[in-house]
Amino acid sequence: MNVKQFIKSYRRDWKELEQIVSRMQKQKWSITGTDIDEFHQLYQKSVRHLSYCQTYFPQEEVTQYLTELVSKSHNLIYKDQTSSGKQIRHFFSQTFVELLSGQWKAIIVAMCLFVIGLIGSFISVMNDPLHMYAMLPSEMTQGVDPEQIGAGEGPIDSPMMSASIMTNNIQVAILAFAGGITFGLLTVYLLIYNGMIVGALAGLFWHYGKSYEFWAFIVPHGMIELTAIFIAGGAGLLMGYKLFIPGPFTRGYQLKKQAKRSVQLLLGTIPLFVIAGIIEGFITPANLSLEFKYLFAIITVLALVVYVFTGKLLLRRQSLQ
Repeated sequence: MNVKQFIKSYRRDWKELEQIVSRMQKQKWSITGTDIDEFHQLYQKSVRHLSYCQTYFPQEEVTQYLTELVSKSHNLIYKDQTSSGKQIRHFFSQTFVELLSGQWKAIIVAMCLFVIGLIGSFISVMNDPLHMYAMLPSEMTQGVDPEQIGAGEGPIDSPMMSASIMTNNIQVAILAFAGGITFGLLTVYLLIYNGMIVGALAGLFWHYGKSYEFWAFIVPHGMIELTAIFIAGGAGLLMGYKLFIPGPFTRGYQLKKQAKRSVQLLLGTIPLFVIAGIIEGFITPANLSLEFKYLFAIITVLALVVYVFTGKLLLRRQSLQ
């Protein structure tokens, strides 16, 4: 291939990369995930083209042109790395919301699986409390006493409890996400099982007439916590679905493509788990009225709605520019 044929074959890719670089420099925080993926692919192509030119056309103008283009693209990448604060802000204000909007169906499916487990175990334990021994871990059954809820369990090490809760919940989310590798089977199991645990506890307290007190100790942190688990579970389910039904692509390609999106969704849940852990460590065990705890739960739901709604408005405004 001579230099003219080479330029003719790949000129369009170089022009597209130039346009993306220019757009990223002018409106850095209005770019979409598609732009980033395309930039990454075109940048890698241009690097290979530059290497080829340096070998076969070292004196041609195209080599100098590609050197400048690759250098400009490279500098843009590493310049962005220095502005991590802006990247984090952009991710949580727009990118994460965009991912949620694009994959909400999988999140709803994750929620439904959780609810299925919850309802089944609730009905079972509500009718016969002894069934909880078949559903709950032994250490949990030993520590559950419906008559003592809200009666004051003694001093609580809130910081330690908060850290323990955050660690456990993040582990559950990671497992639910990673379960996508098993074609989503592990994710399905985890979602249903966690729903069974909550349902069994709810059924036990219902049997003893303590439902109002029980849910007052669950919902303040539970609304955020469960939302995060559903998001992580939805990410795992979607990955499993793409592996099970890859469409016209290979499973390897679908795994690579979907894993990137799922990891971003998982990362987006970490602040939610941190907030839920803090609430569960400090608000839930506090000597506050049950009504206040229900009110606090409503506020957390409204905060989540406002967050998503605001993110969508920002995305819509960016798309109109």
